[in-house]
Amino acid sequence: MRATLRWAHSDLRTHRGEALFLVLATAGIVASLLLASALFGYATNPWQRTFTQAHGAHVWIHTAPSADVRKLARLDGVESVAGPYRTEAATVSSRGTRAAVELRGTPEPPSVGRPLITAGRWLDPAEPDGVVLESQLARALLAEPGDTLTLPGTARTLTVEGIADSAEPHYSPGEQPGLVWALPSAVRAPVGQVIGLRLGDPADTDYAVQRAVTVLGTGAVGEVSTWQQARSEAQGNDRLLGQVLGLFGLGALIAAGLAMHGAIATRIRGHLRDLSVLKAIGFTPGQVVRVFLLQHLAYALLGAVGAAALTETLGSRIPGRLGDAVGVWQGLPGHTPALFLVPVGAVLFIGLTTGLAAWRAGRVPPVPVPRGSAPAGWRLTSLARRQALGLRLPAALVLGCHKAFAGRGRSLATVARLTLPLLLIVVALSAWTTIDGFRSSPGRVGMPTALTVRTDDTADMADVPARLTRDSRVAAAYPGVEVAALVPGQTATIALRGIGTRTRPYPYALAEGRAALGPDEAVAGQGLLDLLHARVGDWVRMTVGDRPQILHIVGRSIEPQNAGRVVSTSLDALRENDPGLSPAFYELRLRPGADPHRVAAALTEAGQGHLDVHPVTNPADGLSPLRAVVAGLIAVLALIGLVELLTAIGGSVREGERDVLALRAVGMSARQITAITVTATSCTALAAAVAATALGLPLGRRLIDAQGDSSGIGAGIAQSPSPGLLLLLGAAAVLGAAGLAALPASRAARGRLADAPSAVA
Repeated sequence: MRATLRWAHSDLRTHRGEALFLVLATAGIVASLLLASALFGYATNPWQRTFTQAHGAHVWIHTAPSADVRKLARLDGVESVAGPYRTEAATVSSRGTRAAVELRGTPEPPSVGRPLITAGRWLDPAEPDGVVLESQLARALLAEPGDTLTLPGTARTLTVEGIADSAEPHYSPGEQPGLVWALPSAVRAPVGQVIGLRLGDPADTDYAVQRAVTVLGTGAVGEVSTWQQARSEAQGNDRLLGQVLGLFGLGALIAAGLAMHGAIATRIRGHLRDLSVLKAIGFTPGQVVRVFLLQHLAYALLGAVGAAALTETLGSRIPGRLGDAVGVWQGLPGHTPALFLVPVGAVLFIGLTTGLAAWRAGRVPPVPVPRGSAPAGWRLTSLARRQALGLRLPAALVLGCHKAFAGRGRSLATVARLTLPLLLIVVALSAWTTIDGFRSSPGRVGMPTALTVRTDDTADMADVPARLTRDSRVAAAYPGVEVAALVPGQTATIALRGIGTRTRPYPYALAEGRAALGPDEAVAGQGLLDLLHARVGDWVRMTVGDRPQILHIVGRSIEPQNAGRVVSTSLDALRENDPGLSPAFYELRLRPGADPHRVAAALTEAGQGHLDVHPVTNPADGLSPLRAVVAGLIAVLALIGLVELLTAIGGSVREGERDVLALRAVGMSARQITAITVTATSCTALAAAVAATALGLPLGRRLIDAQGDSSGIGAGIAQSPSPGLLLLLGAAAVLGAAGLAALPASRAARGRLADAPSAVA
């Protein structure tokens, strides 16, 4: 045991830098996997906890005021109901911010879908104008208990009595109105009613919706929302962040395991004489294997424990949603098992990969086998020699390039191990570029307009388009309307939009097909196509109120809103089915360089209180933490690549020890001999960079488009890094390899030469 410890201590002193990088790389990998676990738990459990505590309804159905919704309580599978409650659509304003809301007349705290009060108190009959705001809406309005909300265009005011969490879909500007609970007397102009159904078996949600629509009639149903939709919206980008961290964490774990495997294999080749001595003095093969295995397991264990400790103690202090996720995750039941199993799994995987290499050390014979004169494939072909002489290439360059790929199997293995972290970096850069594309070129990813304008009932609709385009920063104003439509089978509602006209069509971002220009033509998001099991070219039928609407899907648009469950046509096409349809909003396309917030402020002021203007929600706003995640992952992958480079350099220097004698004999200087090793290492890095770019670009596009498909946005959002960025990555890899190889190669070329038996191929 003492001899084993002395050997391990000596090896650690010789390879301090490599050991440090291995520890840091393992720590980064384990931290990424733990943060991924935290984000998955944060994305799922808060909504599930709210739904459970609130005794949430699985289905919410908005209907006409005259519908007899009470008979829904007698449907098979319905366990209990919430409501019905009268509803009123309104716009409220607080601290200069407006929001579309649904006033819901709730006489008492419901037993199903109960709001969970987080601040203030529930409604008091003594305060007829008191309201309780859903928490997401309260944050958007910067409202607190005691604040007063105004209703623009009227003299009414509402007083905020409390703020509550809800398991229903949250407020989203321009997409989902905020939920406001009020006393029935505060709902003065009801436009409908809503009822919630709690089911005995949540798996029967689609069947329950179908039965409810059949009982009420399609003309009575306005909109249907389910618990699956609410959960998906609540998870939002947190689940995506967890998937990114988990995917890259697992990729980095594999890369680290391969890097350690290569490091041990290279070290074994460089210490054959020492291993033979250990065998000669009585070490068994198992003891030799344990020396290498336990040493690298100690590195992995140190990094894993350090990462777990830092994540547990400092993770909740990370700014933004990552810190919030860790804080929530630490209070969840699965926190302790994950904190133990993730580091243990990483250490065991690293132990498996290093054990395979260490097994070779146990097979080293007690008497070292002399090295052959040259490895297979060392000789240059006559054609290569003639070309090199004809081009008058420097001898160091020719020999260095040939040395990089002389041992075919070993050289390819080195290139492959270095390619993996570089490939993951290319994929990470693709994700970074795609996120930047949402900000810099929103029109390419389904957001050609920057502002949405809605008017109140007192505005002169004929004068609105001219008032909007009067501002020189507004390039175009597209009138539009959005209604809820029942899909075939009556199991869900989708968003049917009519935006633009045939003479001034809306500029959709199309991934397939063509624009909708003719009668009854439309484009659809991927989420809608998946829901209806339809393809571009199909005809689809839906129901708006009691009117059927049949549309020809001629294209697939990139649709970042409403999980892609959107079918869009022109306003003229919808007017053919409903001539009395008037625009409910206007989408504004701004001129390049115009600031949406300044234009919104100017239009709001010019509207004299009749216009509600807000910027279009950009999905990239919720992905800001992904930038820091990608940057951290690139740093971890760079560490792994650095370990592999150091391993390749060490092996190249040791393998070239005996060649130094021959090179000196033919008159080559120490600088030329150094250049051979530097060139060989640079060629290896260049080959890895080229392979990583060639494989990483299509892989990155495929992964990003797959994520777009699963989220409903659809494929076609992926953007590749610029050629300049890829060249910078390749140049950094090659120049870094050359810089790291220069010092050890120079020392070997100028050092005392010895035809050591340890210098083997």
